[in-house]
Amino acid sequence: MANLRRVRKVMRSMPTIEGAGVHLKRVFGFQNVPELDPFLLLDDFHSEKPEEYIMGFPWHPHRGIETITYVLQGEVRHEDSLGNKGAIRPGELQWMTAGSGIIHQEMPEGDENGILWGFQLWANLPASHKMMNPRYQEIKSNVVPELFMEKGLKVRIICGEVNGIEGPVREIVTNPEYLDVTVPPAEKFFHLTVPGYTVFAYVIEGSGNFDREKDPCTFEVEGKRYLDPAVDCMIEKETLVLYGDGDSIEVTAGERGVRFLLVAGKPIGEPVAWYGPIVMNTQAELKTAFEEYRKGTFIKHP
Repeated sequence: MANLRRVRKVMRSMPTIEGAGVHLKRVFGFQNVPELDPFLLLDDFHSEKPEEYIMGFPWHPHRGIETITYVLQGEVRHEDSLGNKGAIRPGELQWMTAGSGIIHQEMPEGDENGILWGFQLWANLPASHKMMNPRYQEIKSNVVPELFMEKGLKVRIICGEVNGIEGPVREIVTNPEYLDVTVPPAEKFFHLTVPGYTVFAYVIEGSGNFDREKDPCTFEVEGKRYLDPAVDCMIEKETLVLYGDGDSIEVTAGERGVRFLLVAGKPIGEPVAWYGPIVMNTQAELKTAFEEYRKGTFIKHP
């Protein structure tokens, strides 16, 4: 008998401005450490106004983390201190392991209609891997498996495995799963998860019920409603669902269907020292990183 995960918390994304003036929705971040361990941050950048994103994210350092950029519309041009240069286009992603240190820039561009839409997820690295060699995994759209299931369900498998089909991103220390799931109206999606892992879903289109019990009073809601729980327990777009423990999840789509990102990973359980784009285990390690950046000795593996 499956031990279905129950919804533990629901969080509405909040508007913020990052980089040189990029308007985006912050789904979770610094204030949510350590409840989403090993994940640190998720941003949803979605705009039809170039002035809200064109300034981008000029040159900046990263150490101790992985950044995962997934684009649905428009593109994100990038280059870095390792000599890499290119663009992440619709359906593509970049899984960057900063490790001991990398300096890069990311400059968004809209499509022919000026629309930009994508996501950036930050995943932590354990102490044993924080100073590993930096690396990139650039994933083109045509190598991401699309699994078309019964009743019209569709799953893009970026990382992890569904029905014996494995995604292209592999050999990540926190053993993550990253799926792009589309469920037609009123249909159900059932998926096995690893007990003890952190699991969350982020709704990007439509709405759905993410808890079989359909009791909105059993979980915390952050960012919207305090004494007015949703009667039908439907979770709308731009909302994150954080699950409790278990070995599976079940999602029932609303009348418009639902599309969501499903992410899971093995918690690290270590102290987090975080300032800006650098995440280490101690304040002393943070201080060292910023001193090296100022001195020009930040890059260990040019």
